[in-house]
Amino acid sequence: MTIKADKEATDVTGDGRPRLVLVTGPSGAGRSTAIRALEDMGFEAIDNMPLSLLPRLLEGSAPPDKPLALGLDVRNRDFSTNALIELIDRRDWHAGLPLQVLYLDCRPEVLQRRFSETRRRHPLAPAESPELGIAREFDLLGPVRARADLVIDTSDMSPHDLRADLERWFIPRGAVRLAVSVHSFSYKRGLPRGLDIALDCRFLNNPYWEPSLRGFDGRAPEVADFVRSDPRFESFRAKVTALVEELLPAYEAEGKAYLAIGFGCTGGQHRSVAMAETLAATLAQDGWQVSIRHRELERRGPERAAPPPSEE
Repeated sequence: MTIKADKEATDVTGDGRPRLVLVTGPSGAGRSTAIRALEDMGFEAIDNMPLSLLPRLLEGSAPPDKPLALGLDVRNRDFSTNALIELIDRRDWHAGLPLQVLYLDCRPEVLQRRFSETRRRHPLAPAESPELGIAREFDLLGPVRARADLVIDTSDMSPHDLRADLERWFIPRGAVRLAVSVHSFSYKRGLPRGLDIALDCRFLNNPYWEPSLRGFDGRAPEVADFVRSDPRFESFRAKVTALVEELLPAYEAEGKAYLAIGFGCTGGQHRSVAMAETLAATLAQDGWQVSIRHRELERRGPERAAPPPSEE
């Protein structure tokens, strides 16, 4: 997908100022795709600049009139975890230019498959197996990931999916409000990375045990109606909505740019999907910038596909 950006657009952090986005993460996680996508959205993009030159790029220069995206990973000349952390923690490279760190993550086994499919050598293990290089890189980048403002797990994403996700987070004219991402997931596969709030839906009546509903997901009206028919649903929905509506302005006031909320159930197909759809619709109606991800449904592919027998 090609995203056409308004050339006059200025990405902002909510107060009219351009921003600087550092794009990093393990090799093979999609950094190059992200840099190209941000460039298409109006960013001035620079990839693989030596770390020692980054402060000079901004110090003493006039404030930029458009957002900047800088790609960094272990392939950068003079790369050092400590040096990168120092630059991130300073966050004062240029007065008035807020810094955000975008970390593209990926599961090790997926990275191994990607290196195998492309027959590329890993930069940290050029004469060894990619598996060794991936492990070394995870060790190096762990402290950087901990400092990220936004973590996107690309394990189950195509380049198209990643571009679409970045478009939701980095709007050319900038969203003046905090951006909210609502997720559904299966506890069997663990929590999605980067969640700020996780809520458990497993106490609600499970549509999986209704043969007529088993093959559908929580976006189907009949499944959503079944979940809503649980006597505990309305109280849960109201309390969660009230909590989130109270927290969002507070997070926004503290300068947080993103908030990720997740609903989990056993298989990630019915209850969590219905709750995620319900909350996302309410927040969008209230004027918040909302994106939604259904992790387990995306893994299965076709919409309303029946889950494996052991899914729930």
